Amino acid sequence: QVNLVESGGGLVQAGGSLRLSCAASGRTFSTYAMGWFRQAPGKEREFVAAISRSGGSTRYADSVKGRCTISRDNAKNTVYLQMNSLKPEDTAVYYCAAESSGGPVYGSKLYDAGYDYWGQGTQITVSS
Repeated sequence: QVNLVESGGGLVQAGGSLRLSCAASGRTFSTYAMGWFRQAPGKEREFVAAISRSGGSTRYADSVKGRCTISRDNAKNTVYLQMNSLKPEDTAVYYCAAESSGGPVYGSKLYDAGYDYWGQGTQITVSS
């Protein structure tokens, strides 16, 4: 069992930056791949970024590539999403998720159905 708690969301102007954090409970955090997803009003939840258990494999959605960086600190049981050059279309609830196989990011790790545990989400609102 992994409990995930996101933080770091808020209201920001277009062009600004935010860093999301996701703190995980439990001693097995380092065995999980971690992902970030987002859901805008009236839209389905979509993949944003993911990182393997070692941090050696990462993937990004095309919509955030070059503007976002996912990272993790296994000693702190935390995964981060640094978001720069934010746009109004980035407005959404952002969720972190844990995937138990932990390996390289491809295939099912790009879809929410591939993840086993979810946080409650944190809201990002980007004003124009």
